[in-house]
Amino acid sequence: MIIDGKAVAERIRKEIAAEVEQMVQQHNLRPGLATVLVGTDPASQTYVSMKRKACAEAGIESFGHELSADSSQDYVLGVVRELNADPRVHGILVQLPLPKHIDEEAILNAISIQKDVDGFHPLNIGRLSMKGRDPLFMPCTPLGCMVLLEEVGAKFDGANAVVLGRSNIVGLPAAMMLLKRNATVSIVHSRSKDPAAMCREADILIAAVGRPHMVKGDWIKPGALVIDVGVNRIDDPSRKSGYRLVGDVDYEAAKDVAGAITPVPGGVGPMTIAMLLQNTLRAAKMTLPVNA
Repeated sequence: MIIDGKAVAERIRKEIAAEVEQMVQQHNLRPGLATVLVGTDPASQTYVSMKRKACAEAGIESFGHELSADSSQDYVLGVVRELNADPRVHGILVQLPLPKHIDEEAILNAISIQKDVDGFHPLNIGRLSMKGRDPLFMPCTPLGCMVLLEEVGAKFDGANAVVLGRSNIVGLPAAMMLLKRNATVSIVHSRSKDPAAMCREADILIAAVGRPHMVKGDWIKPGALVIDVGVNRIDDPSRKSGYRLVGDVDYEAAKDVAGAITPVPGGVGPMTIAMLLQNTLRAAKMTLPVNA
């Protein structure tokens, strides 16, 4: 089964748009998302532009703050604090990575936990890692992975789950989410002795390492559910662009073995923005009176 992340994300975005309209009609409240972009990294500019377009389509108000690459840390902190105090803004997204002279942790710490729709505030990550605690928000990409697994009827309880990669953005939070769902979780990383053997044990495999086609067809247990988070450029002279996008999994070899698999592109990518919109709507709901 091919897991069509684009179709799932489209359905979720339509549901969010309907809820936003209802919120405006009933409570005269429109959710607002602020994006903070420091510098002119082309990939970051593209991501921010996509997020703002998605907001417009869902009826969410967006507030863009584009700061120069030489902005001081104090200046960026000041922008974040202003957004914390702005009642029109329900979610704040600081686009990563930040320029090297800015302390990323300090900026993320400064975001109000009630507006941390990216899910990276240490308190939210801490709650995610603890038994019996729930974060206000979870990081969007791994959350999107979990929704796609639910779409194909994943049985998490007692499943062997392997996460390939241990980044703060995807690998670690994905592993913690799987653990919360009672899966038995292994994290494969650059020091793991036999990644292929570990992956072959996985009922659920999330690949998020950023190496094109690292996961071969014979790494996959027959019937496993495979979520490929990797987006890698490889040369392709037959394309006008000169390249094509591929995942961390050798899709052609894996699709004949896996029970379900996400394509690249069109798998996890669209889900990230859908989860961001969902978190922003949730943040706006949290500001309503309890019985509203």
